[in-house]
Amino acid sequence: MRLGVVESARLGSCIPVSGWGVPLIEARNLSKRFQDKKRGEVRAVENVTFTARPGQIYGLLGANGAGKTTTLRMLATILEPTDGTAVVYGHDVIEQPEKVRSSVGFLSTATALYPRLTAQEMVEYFGRLNGLDEATLKKRLDAIFDRLDMNGFRDRRCDKLSTGMKQKTSIARTLVHDPPVMIFDEPTSGLDVMTARTIIGFIKECRDRGKTVIFSTHVMSEVEKLCDIVGIIQSGKLLTEGTLSELREKHGEQDLEEIFVKVVAPLYVEPEAK
Repeated sequence: MRLGVVESARLGSCIPVSGWGVPLIEARNLSKRFQDKKRGEVRAVENVTFTARPGQIYGLLGANGAGKTTTLRMLATILEPTDGTAVVYGHDVIEQPEKVRSSVGFLSTATALYPRLTAQEMVEYFGRLNGLDEATLKKRLDAIFDRLDMNGFRDRRCDKLSTGMKQKTSIARTLVHDPPVMIFDEPTSGLDVMTARTIIGFIKECRDRGKTVIFSTHVMSEVEKLCDIVGIIQSGKLLTEGTLSELREKHGEQDLEEIFVKVVAPLYVEPEAK
């Protein structure tokens, strides 16, 4: 539990954190079905229910094709649920999608950048899109570029950036409007060790500044380093959740990988080649 006031001068904020407060994300029987020409109806996500709270990282752990990305895209209003709903920062994702979007920063490895804009122009664009005035935007931009060590390429076009630089730029444009809810969908995928460490450290800072964070991955070590609560998903179903100590006690294993295999194996299906 985190008590008191957590300060983050580098990002220009001072946010009170009083433990794990009321949920900022509530997924309520979220379901998503797709029609596939070969397979017919595909149940990508089925009756997923969980909560995530301020000052907490909720880790969604699953193999490729387990339903992680589809779940997160519904929370971010990129996809509309077939059944069920979710409430994000007090707003229903179906009834109030615009208000949800203003409260959420969503980062995915598939997030695109405009190739002809520089890193700075990209972040400025999203800041203005989210209604920041110029003084606030400059303060936020400078703080984020300093923290993520982006000043060396702030004037470089996005199509000339390395993979790690692009991911940092994506994080900066995700965070520039200082949303209370952050959703990271496998944010370290394809990154070198040093860049991945920077991203992991930054996600920890988001939690310590009182934000509600959802983090999806299939990497066990990232879950152990980052997550306060872990939910294991497979075949679109949330099979178990809890703190690491709760999962170890519940499933009779100490190693997270052994817990994962024990939980997932009965439902695991090899992903089809694309």
